[in-house]
Amino acid sequence: MYKKCHILITMESELKQRWYDLDPTMSLAVSLMHDATADKQSECAKMIIQKAKDFNIHIPQNKLEEAFNYFWKRWYDKDKELSSAFQYLKIMPFELQKEVCLEIIAKLEQV
Repeated sequence: MYKKCHILITMESELKQRWYDLDPTMSLAVSLMHDATADKQSECAKMIIQKAKDFNIHIPQNKLEEAFNYFWKRWYDKDKELSSAFQYLKIMPFELQKEVCLEIIAKLEQV
């Protein structure tokens, strides 16, 4: 019985994990963005969106609007630019996510 309960609890906690917590680099980048000033957040958001465009990653504007209007429960959904940036980051290929997150970390750890 213990094993069954333990497995269920483990599975439940894995299901509640945020998409960016699946990789430690991405988790750190998002955490640093969360704690950054609004100006720095905007800078990073612009960089994410530009990187997505550079790699021909597109989300139709109506889908970005839907996501912004529907999911207003996360900290980054309070700002349209940030919300869009995170939508792009979420759909990027893993290698590109990692590269972008390393750039965010470097930018936000500069004093």
